[in-house]
Amino acid sequence: MRKQIVAGNWKMNNGLIQTESLIVELKKQSKTSNAEVMIAPTFTNLWHAFEATRQHDIEVIAQNMHFAENGAYTGEISAGMLKSMGIQTVILGHSERRAYFNETDEALAKKIDTGLANNMNMIFCFGEELADRKAGNEESVVESQIKNALFHLDADSFKSIVLAYEPVWAIGTGETATPEQAQDMHAFIRATLASKYGQGVADSVSILYGGSVKPNNAKEIFSKPDVDGGLIGGASLKAEDFFAIVNAF
Repeated sequence: MRKQIVAGNWKMNNGLIQTESLIVELKKQSKTSNAEVMIAPTFTNLWHAFEATRQHDIEVIAQNMHFAENGAYTGEISAGMLKSMGIQTVILGHSERRAYFNETDEALAKKIDTGLANNMNMIFCFGEELADRKAGNEESVVESQIKNALFHLDADSFKSIVLAYEPVWAIGTGETATPEQAQDMHAFIRATLASKYGQGVADSVSILYGGSVKPNNAKEIFSKPDVDGGLIGGASLKAEDFFAIVNAF
């Protein structure tokens, strides 16, 4: 049985006071689904968030990490630093990291290897831009991103990896892929994994949808057979909205 996961990516939002207040509100919410709940505050607030949720079933995760264990990489954060705070899961390859910070598939493959070497869990993101979708190249783009970053791994590595499909054209734009579009791509992703690792591995990997999921569309999106949850941006900054999505299963 694949895990159902709803992960909130807070991006560069919320100082310490806002982070603490939001966590207080999140802890007041009732969870009626079996979904695992994750939140990714900014680096400066990870420890405070981890401490605030220590006795709760919300997992605090990181938004990024460097591929090196240590060294002269000013401003970067290593896997060891995250683990020293109790953080076990990290988001890698988010479309904003790719677009604004020039992260390549090759660099992300190194980050994946580092995460595995440090026994971390990873949410690996990928997806096409609007031009790719309009040109009908969305499947080839997604396939390339998956193969370039992940297909050097052995099958056992996928026990530590969750995939997150992000149609870039639907992030923060108010646009959302239709539930049918989401299902079609998730099924294609699973078939791509099966072509390399077999159906058993493909069926065991959770694939999240990350493109403007809201309380009013989450239930229909999550009802699709190959959609195992969501990577949530703006809606994760409001406790009631976030848990309405969590409970949409």
